[in-house]
Amino acid sequence: MHHIAYMSSNLQQQLQHIIDHKTKPLGALGRLEEIALQIGLIQQTTKPVIQNPHIVVFAGDHGIAKTGLVNAYPQEVTAQMVLNFLHGGAAINVFCRQHQLTLRVVDAGVNFDFDPNSIDLINAKIGHGTKNYVTEPAMSVYEAIQAIEKGRAIVNQIAASGCNCIGFGEMGIGNTSSATLIMSAVTGLPVVEFTGRGAGLNNEQLETKVNTLQQVYEKHTLGKLGQQPIDLLSRVGGFEIAMMAGAYLEAVKQKMIVVVDGFITTAALLVANAIYTAEKHKSLVSGWTTLIDHCIFAHTSHEAGHEKILKHLGVSPLLQLSMRLGEGTGAALAMPMIQSAVNVLNEMASFESAGVSNKE
Repeated sequence: MHHIAYMSSNLQQQLQHIIDHKTKPLGALGRLEEIALQIGLIQQTTKPVIQNPHIVVFAGDHGIAKTGLVNAYPQEVTAQMVLNFLHGGAAINVFCRQHQLTLRVVDAGVNFDFDPNSIDLINAKIGHGTKNYVTEPAMSVYEAIQAIEKGRAIVNQIAASGCNCIGFGEMGIGNTSSATLIMSAVTGLPVVEFTGRGAGLNNEQLETKVNTLQQVYEKHTLGKLGQQPIDLLSRVGGFEIAMMAGAYLEAVKQKMIVVVDGFITTAALLVANAIYTAEKHKSLVSGWTTLIDHCIFAHTSHEAGHEKILKHLGVSPLLQLSMRLGEGTGAALAMPMIQSAVNVLNEMASFESAGVSNKE
């Protein structure tokens, strides 16, 4: 596993020894063994624990969604779905209830005013949706920085509540387009590589989406902004994507186990990783190479570009369920498996302790 090089090799050897001497053939628990090792290294212990796992869903609207050029659903659906989260009726609510995960919903910039007394909603609104990036930048540089800082602050508070395992989700009509543009800029690969059907475009609509995003890419000269994450966010980002980027940065700083969901959350991770790389001389976390080393990738989503970006990053996700819902649903489904990996380390007998003969 590439992402262990930066940690103490002594601890790595200890963990590997413990895993290898459990009552099973060598390597028989496959990916669960890799995860157990990774989590032990993140927490710097041979007895890791998962405490108070959270899913945080960031919601924001996109100015381009008002044009209908890139989206099948109207912009109003973002706010309607946030209310659905708050009432417990969405898929993410179902999975969080089942697996006893704490769900927090964040208004990062929805074009709607929610009840200020709603205790279940974190109000971090930067604005009532971004501007239409077909004609102008989505947000100001100041707003992008503000969103990142709010994302950091939200995760800082969650960490203070004793949570050490976190996954992020998102809701925002039009946000697959923002994610596509970000991925294309950061990787240098063509826009069309990452353009998919989002929440359900037909062939003709997909063609319009590709053409629109190609024009946006050229208008904002995104090819030059791959290593300038704040400028990139201000041109074509979403408030929820920017806030999630800040959330990733803080989660890694807090040495949390970070579970990456799907297409849009991976785009936010790319932004966070670019910020992290630029800031690294400040030594956020000593000796770590990239943020990606710190993450567990939950699933390969069914959105066209997700598999490509995961290959580009050289990571292999846990699940393959052809899901393309967002909301953090893939991360929520992966968390019980991550818990199982930790339980193997802590609860499974060794050949020695169980009196089972090991192979000669």
